[in-house]
Amino acid sequence: MTSSRVKIRIGGRGSQLSLAQLDLVAAALSDRAEVEIVSYRTTGDRLSRLDAAMTGKDLFTREIDEALLDGQIDVAVHSLKDVPSRLPEGLVLAAVPPREDPSDVLVSRDGDSFAGLPAGSCIGTSSPRRRAQVLSARPDLEVTDARGNVDTRIRRLREGRWDALVLARAGLARLERLADVTEVLPASWMLPAIGQGALAVVTREGDDRIRGLVAEADHRDSHREALAERALLQLLEAGCRAPVAGLARTRGGRMRLCAAVFAPDGSRSLHEEAEKDSESAVELGFEVARRLLALGAGDLITSSRTDAGA
Repeated sequence: MTSSRVKIRIGGRGSQLSLAQLDLVAAALSDRAEVEIVSYRTTGDRLSRLDAAMTGKDLFTREIDEALLDGQIDVAVHSLKDVPSRLPEGLVLAAVPPREDPSDVLVSRDGDSFAGLPAGSCIGTSSPRRRAQVLSARPDLEVTDARGNVDTRIRRLREGRWDALVLARAGLARLERLADVTEVLPASWMLPAIGQGALAVVTREGDDRIRGLVAEADHRDSHREALAERALLQLLEAGCRAPVAGLARTRGGRMRLCAAVFAPDGSRSLHEEAEKDSESAVELGFEVARRLLALGAGDLITSSRTDAGA
């Protein structure tokens, strides 16, 4: 008997973490479809993450999105924090699976907590957002670039390149490396990146058959939180160079969005938050962004770009 199961090709980056994320989406679709995974090496993979950030946010997604538009694949899977606030024309955010814990974590070489790190300790991160918040909380620490995949960075930490790293908990969870975590850093002072911990399942706008299929992988609250955070980023026009952080959380049909913009050295920060019905996610993101802009976030973002050499 010929199988009537739909065949679907899902594409993403070929890194160990990205392949783990593709497997998660494939598993969510496997009851209704025969899934083929297609991996790509993107321009961002050929650069360091720091150099990619200096060049453009879509370097980790562009080739995959182009393959989707060209019909080489049916679905693109990205880390949501790598996706520009405006998708390429003809593509839609069709689903956001259940979000992992979006927290940042500390991985320290000698087991010290963040508060317990000696003055002058060297922290590895290439994220302007993490750098700013680390220096805001502990100006006595040194922050230097940390490049490479998770395994490479942790190996270099053990070899003594840094005293500690700041990483996304979600990536470590998906790689089954939570045992490496020394401390989960609270959002009260280490707000995560926009979309951190969430996956973006992207399809062609007019492909209703595939959109209906991937809807099975969608998690309503995670999707709405993603919409709120991305609306914030879109109105701020911050891209990936400015230290911008935000986290939306849903409880009892209400959504609260907390966001902040930082000076690169952590010497100045602007914070705002608001709450709305969860169905008004985009409006919530715009409201918090407008409040931040009224406080001077535009100037802070512009100065961050200047400091980054934009």
